[in-house]
Amino acid sequence: MFATGVIVFRETLEAALFIGIIAAATRGLPLRSRWLAAGVVAGALGSLMLAAGMGQVSAWADGIGQDLMNVAILSIALLMLAWHCVWVSPQAGKMVMEAKRMGHAALEGSSTLWALSLAVALSVLREGAETVLFVSGFLSGSSEGLLMVLSGAGVGLATGSLAGIMIYWGLARIKTQHLFAVTNVLILILAGSLASQLAKTLLQAGIVMRWSTPLWDGSALLANDSTLGTLLHALVGYEARPAGLQIIFYLGTISLIWFAAKQMKASIDNKQATAAAVS
Repeated sequence: MFATGVIVFRETLEAALFIGIIAAATRGLPLRSRWLAAGVVAGALGSLMLAAGMGQVSAWADGIGQDLMNVAILSIALLMLAWHCVWVSPQAGKMVMEAKRMGHAALEGSSTLWALSLAVALSVLREGAETVLFVSGFLSGSSEGLLMVLSGAGVGLATGSLAGIMIYWGLARIKTQHLFAVTNVLILILAGSLASQLAKTLLQAGIVMRWSTPLWDGSALLANDSTLGTLLHALVGYEARPAGLQIIFYLGTISLIWFAAKQMKASIDNKQATAAAVS
């Protein structure tokens, strides 16, 4: 029961923190809850379908089908987060103000949420499929009864979800003018974490062979499967033994997105200043 609870907690925590940060970042946008809920439901259903067909998926491409699937999921989710950081975030404050002022702004807000809804769905899809596969495997190979395994899974699911809710509540207490700055940093770190996981998957699948040697080993100080290690992995992409490619992807992704977002914000500010001068 304990082992099941820990694994399910870890997988749930990663998805829950992702959803909590995205929910805080889009607070105030109309129809936000519907879009995010749709992403969660779509991801949950997709994870069940993916888990059911994982045997066939794994056999694709000479046995690396599951890795290729993970590469695709991580790549799309990373692109959606990058799109949010570069395009949506610089105008987020203006969009929320307009949404509160204009009753018909619901459609306007919805047009900015589809990408994040997809990112949420992909996060739930990946973590959910791993959870279903683990619980199924544990049921078939463990001497514990069905009730014990499912109880452990339920406890892990509840505690992981609660952690995500607490993160959201904490962010929701921040004033709106500061909220976007905080959530932008968190989403930027999430993007770096996804990029690191993408690099790790590419190495595991043998798609990329260079820079695979771990740069250091911090397992003695903080193991990946420890409680704090699990939390830091979900929040900032912590790895006790990161490969060189993971560090390159992590820092490179954060740097590129930050630079692109800064240039986009400067461009928007210049356009607004020009428009104000003309009027």
